[in-house]
Amino acid sequence: MSYLVLARKYRPRNFDTLVGQEHVVQALSNALTQGRLHHAYLFTGTRGVGKTTVSRILAKALNCTGVDGQGGVTAHPCGVCPACRDIDADRFIDYMELDAASNRGIDEIRDLIERAAYKPTVGRFKVFMIDEAHQLTRDSFNALLKTLEEPPDYLKFVLATTEPDKMLPTVLSRCLQFNLRPMGLHTLQEHLAKVLADEGIAAEPGALRLLARAARGSMRDALSITDQAVAFGGGALLEAGVREMLGAVDRSHAIRLIDALAAGHGAALLAEADALRALGLSARGTLEEMAELLQQMAVAQAVPDAIDAGDADAAAAARLASLLAADQTQLFYSMALHGRAELALAPDEHSGLVMVLLRMLAFGPPAGARAIEPVAVKAQAPAKPVASAALARTPAPARAAMPPVLPSPPPHVSESTPPPWVDAPWDDEVTPFAAAVTAPVSAPAAAPAPVAGESVAAARPGVVSASPDAADAITTPLGDRWNEVVQAMVQAGGIAAMVRELAIQSQCVRIDQGASPPLWLLQVERDTLRSPAQRDKLEAALVQHLGTPLTLDVQAGPAQDTPAMRASAERLRRQREAEQLIADDPVVRTLMAQYSGARIVPGSVKYQ
Repeated sequence: MSYLVLARKYRPRNFDTLVGQEHVVQALSNALTQGRLHHAYLFTGTRGVGKTTVSRILAKALNCTGVDGQGGVTAHPCGVCPACRDIDADRFIDYMELDAASNRGIDEIRDLIERAAYKPTVGRFKVFMIDEAHQLTRDSFNALLKTLEEPPDYLKFVLATTEPDKMLPTVLSRCLQFNLRPMGLHTLQEHLAKVLADEGIAAEPGALRLLARAARGSMRDALSITDQAVAFGGGALLEAGVREMLGAVDRSHAIRLIDALAAGHGAALLAEADALRALGLSARGTLEEMAELLQQMAVAQAVPDAIDAGDADAAAAARLASLLAADQTQLFYSMALHGRAELALAPDEHSGLVMVLLRMLAFGPPAGARAIEPVAVKAQAPAKPVASAALARTPAPARAAMPPVLPSPPPHVSESTPPPWVDAPWDDEVTPFAAAVTAPVSAPAAAPAPVAGESVAAARPGVVSASPDAADAITTPLGDRWNEVVQAMVQAGGIAAMVRELAIQSQCVRIDQGASPPLWLLQVERDTLRSPAQRDKLEAALVQHLGTPLTLDVQAGPAQDTPAMRASAERLRRQREAEQLIADDPVVRTLMAQYSGARIVPGSVKYQ
């Protein structure tokens, strides 16, 4: 007797054994039980999710006569009556399957319509099933419309398609549509385990996981690949054998790559990429494995309790999640996804993979940066400023003299401060940064200037508000100097792009003239701005602008006196002056007095 492949041998024979489509089973079972039968059904979904299987089960449910031959329409076909057995064997004369991929013309549809005129020969209903119905021509659809809308009572249509968007709207409106969903990984794994147990084949959980992932939501593909894996493994399913057969990348490679990215170790990253090429593993598979691991890491960072404890890789994902910030994980995930599309454009797959990894390294955390604490730990421990790895190259005596820079509480926002949607300027009316910082927010003349080695924390008593109109702005003597330097570099075109962003978003918290060379210490909150590459470019621009050697370091922490904040405060001050000017205008006051309920529409006043 010839071998029957698993996909055919374990095809569901009734709704009770259908896997992964509970929403379709419930709707059809209730319709069959209550006798609310539609004349045309449309099943949509990707390949291998059960469209043809559901059609055959529905045909059996409509024509089943029961074990005693006296049964009627039922949601639980017996499987032993002549109608059920003949439909399973594909020889039931009143059930017809038409493959529209090879029978798409109008002549085939005319023949189908002629057969519809005759009553069932042996069954209770005639069932016409048209597979891949979207491939029918427009003329064929038009010829079928009338019969599809008002078929005889004994005729039921079942249409199946993988591309419902190519179906005519007139056809969709005549059918009861069911969307069969792709199978989940756990559903595929559980079903494969059950099938292999029935076959008496030993299988490792890791092998089942690989097979389920390779199936990509298709139960038929999962069973077909399992057949191939059983033959490859000589009757057993081992994870190593399945991985070799599929050419899948081991999770350990992805773990080592992300470890290297988190540590900023370029040499380890390239060594691992070379090892992947030596093993003959695909670059696409590597990026897919990294994307899946990064997705698990993102879940661990956002909702730690949502991680599947039964997954063998859950512990590794939780550990790696503590090494990267959440936004860094999201960035790496996006790069891994988009990097797969770029592999086809690269000279070869390996060089394309190397470039994707180097891009991640360029946008990754600084080398040697401290690991990020897990979310659960962060909620219990107070936040501490994390110094950049660049401080490691500052001379030891200079670093020892630096007092810690403590973050200040956020500035108080008065109740009179209008909401941002009222005062936010239009995009075409926003004052350019260079113009906004031309008139710096005034600072008190009596403010003491910091001496060499003095930090902002020590000079805190000299911090004052910019003006009553811009009470949110905080200025410091060091901030005045930093704002002047940044303004000059921006106007001269010495900094641009991310380097300019680092400069305007940073607060100068220390200038140590006693160090050799002088040390400038900046503080910025955004992780993406604290990369060594951006710091080095800004340091070079400062040296060129000031004409003297210096050392620039960047540390993590909230900034409260930056050029960007000063520009924003200046825009807010000008906006409030414009609003006050309109409110004090005699003509406006007269109009508001004459007309009851008159008011100035918020956001309608814009400064020039």
